[in-house]
Amino acid sequence: MPNTEFTQVDAFTDEPFRGNPAAVVVLDSPADEGWMQSVALEMNLSETAFCHPVDDQGVVNSREWSLRWFTPTAEVDLCGHATLATAHTLLTEHGATGEIGFHTRSGRLTAVATGPAGTGIRLDFPVDRITDLVVDDHMSHAIGCPVVAAAMGSTDLLLEVASAADVRNCAPDQRLVAALADRSVIVTAACDDRDDIGIVSRVFGPNVGIAEDPVTGSAHTTLAAWWAPRLGNMFRAEQASARGGELDVELLGDRVHLTGRAVTVARGTLFS
Repeated sequence: MPNTEFTQVDAFTDEPFRGNPAAVVVLDSPADEGWMQSVALEMNLSETAFCHPVDDQGVVNSREWSLRWFTPTAEVDLCGHATLATAHTLLTEHGATGEIGFHTRSGRLTAVATGPAGTGIRLDFPVDRITDLVVDDHMSHAIGCPVVAAAMGSTDLLLEVASAADVRNCAPDQRLVAALADRSVIVTAACDDRDDIGIVSRVFGPNVGIAEDPVTGSAHTTLAAWWAPRLGNMFRAEQASARGGELDVELLGDRVHLTGRAVTVARGTLFS
């Protein structure tokens, strides 16, 4: 590969060094999969995103992009914060306007600037399909606090606990968490310690090389399906990691709108 520029963006925050960092690599054309995985390992962030314009019968469409996401150890099917970071990069540094379409392993996703002067970005994702599970002691032992309800999404296990304090203070055993789900475990509760927040969550993904993800957009497609029947189709969510982040969630049939902010924190060059 020739020398390639990248951008690092903190997603689901408007403050540098908070939210969830992602590296974004904007390419002219598809790249080798092994190279992308090596770059993601080098970046050592929860996700690195790679995008390039879609070429439709010889015509490059500046509003339609192929998008792939890699953790340091694996490619993933859906990533919210790296999609937000990519949209932010295209809007602020590559002249993108209007609706941006992303062609991904989870189908076509979209992003559009919202709010005053485009300060927010709204993502349109498919809602997760969840199945209720019987709670067992393995779940509570794994996360270090009592589980009151559980469900399985397409890739992530959702565990509801009794309070926001339980979410904030739980101390998972990463070995036991890894045995519960192929990708990640979401720990969540209704938010009872902030009036402006509907739900609080944390996300643990040792099986994909992420002990704890700072803010996980894709997890909120599962959280939307879980909480909307009780809270209504619109609510604000906090992910209570050490870095922390917030987003607005709206369930619309089989789609979920996730709206958040992002800020560029670094730019660099890959010499490979």
